[in-house]
Amino acid sequence: MSGPTRATGAPRAEPIRVLIVDDHPVVRRGLRAMVDDLPDVEAAGEAADGAAALRLLDAGTRPDVVLMDLQMGDGMHGVEATRRITALPSPPAVLILTTYSTDADILAAVEAGATGYLLKDAPPEEVAAAVHAAARGETVLAPPVAARLLGRVRAGGRPALTQRETEILGLVAEGLANRQISRRLFISEATVKTHLVHIYGKLGVDSRTAAIAAGLAAGLIRAV
Repeated sequence: MSGPTRATGAPRAEPIRVLIVDDHPVVRRGLRAMVDDLPDVEAAGEAADGAAALRLLDAGTRPDVVLMDLQMGDGMHGVEATRRITALPSPPAVLILTTYSTDADILAAVEAGATGYLLKDAPPEEVAAAVHAAARGETVLAPPVAARLLGRVRAGGRPALTQRETEILGLVAEGLANRQISRRLFISEATVKTHLVHIYGKLGVDSRTAAIAAGLAAGLIRAV
């Protein structure tokens, strides 16, 4: 399996705190062992479902990245948990790690605000690299996931973005906020927001993460 598709972002020096959310104790134990084995990553906690993860966040747990399963028994599923987490002030990045790779699952997670989507058959080094990428604000897609998104984009035709819209989408993929983009391009924040509205409409998405994923899949922006 080749490495995940991702967009570049700024590196970070401090340890990355990871919250593990999965309803299977064995899986949580394995992910915890992987996290504990990395010198620049530390576990911020574990949760058996989305509701438990939200309680940890409410109690003051401050992860940089949440490793989120999708289906978790009778508990809050990953899409709803992702939606609630990404709606929080200064939310952590949410990286989906699941066995499900249907179009509906992928699109629901991305639209909910997930910054990446990996499958559980990914090797540990690939998951570790994805955690680092997510912490840097990069979008991370497993190759099968990127292929599915590309297939949907091809089926609907390649979106026609203007040169400026493509430039802004590329800066969004680098992890820049609207204010940073406005300074980089010498335009107002209001203009950046207007361009983003147009980008979302053309790509058929309603979030920055979904726009990045669609842009990568359509070849509008380059992955590293």
